[in-house]
Amino acid sequence: MHSGWAGNANWRWAYVGVLVIAAVSALLSLAIARNSSSPQGRSLDWPGQITSALGLFALLYAVIQGSESGWGSPQIVIAFLAAAVLLALFVFVENRAEAPLLLLSVFKNRAFAVNSVVTVIGMFGFLAIMYSTSIRLTIIQGISPLKASVAYLFFGGIGLVQLPLTSKLLERYNPRWVLFTGLVLIGASGLWFAGVPTSDRTLTAIVGPLILAGVGSALAFAAISAVAVNTLPNHLAGMASGATSTFRDLGFALGPAIMGAVALSQAAKEIARNLTDNPGLSKAYAAFQAAPAHAPADQKAQLEAAVHAVGSGPLGANSVPGSITSPDGQVIPFNPLKDVAFHALSSSYSLAFVLGGVAALVAAALTLVGGPGGVDQAHLDDDPHTLDG
Repeated sequence: MHSGWAGNANWRWAYVGVLVIAAVSALLSLAIARNSSSPQGRSLDWPGQITSALGLFALLYAVIQGSESGWGSPQIVIAFLAAAVLLALFVFVENRAEAPLLLLSVFKNRAFAVNSVVTVIGMFGFLAIMYSTSIRLTIIQGISPLKASVAYLFFGGIGLVQLPLTSKLLERYNPRWVLFTGLVLIGASGLWFAGVPTSDRTLTAIVGPLILAGVGSALAFAAISAVAVNTLPNHLAGMASGATSTFRDLGFALGPAIMGAVALSQAAKEIARNLTDNPGLSKAYAAFQAAPAHAPADQKAQLEAAVHAVGSGPLGANSVPGSITSPDGQVIPFNPLKDVAFHALSSSYSLAFVLGGVAALVAAALTLVGGPGGVDQAHLDDDPHTLDG
């Protein structure tokens, strides 16, 4: 029996909470927030906003959809070409805008340019680790969503608790060193995650890397903006912060998209290799696929759904149990690819953890070549688009 609305609830109800939070935030903003716009005011850079938004959308679509549609498929090739054209147009219109969305001459400042690259790569690494943790806990290991959510308290909760310490560190030390430390901790967490076997389904097994990732991300998120703002003149602080936020979000979007494509591609190849090299497994899988044709009418739909799920890819193959229990208590072999898919996914997502960790460590190394972070005022003074304070 269903108990009221809760009986039909599923993951979509999570969006109700988001709607409530958004509505409350909007009301509080209308009632409390103050206008912080510059007294001189600025016109909106519509050409810059449109070309950058469409260009980034096309790029992200191509990266996210490429693994499923095929990297050489017409829609993916067109999406990449559209992204290149639109982003080139963005550069063109920004160089001619009276009040550009992004002052391109800021990238002549070595410290700001390097920090922008660090932001994309570092946040790519962090989200690759965070995404891989989600897949590991819920889909590969089958841990309940509620239990898995406890792990995410380390990713987000540590930052809130650590906020006073992070603020003091940024006041006392060069933000570049705080950023370096945070990225090193994130990188170490990825490599640590990769070494923890997925056969261990306890959360205690990953508490260590979770803490490293949580502390590291709290330091990195705060320091990235601080480094960017410190490299440019005060009147460009808003532009520096906004550009850095965009690069950070780009890294966030690319992390799950690229790591998902790499991990699932590797897992699919491993499953296919097992089927080719093991005739017994191949025969058992063929019998499993043919099972719906010989099943009673009341079981046919369920069997067809199971066969479709297993054939949909590594995640689906791992989601269908390897054995089922009959009404009389007898255990019957069911999905022959369950164990193969589990080990293939475990291996491929361990690789994703390594790649995420290495990306964060590369970003950390790049912070050391970004220069002292001083303002390169000469380049900006010579630029006709530099905004007056």
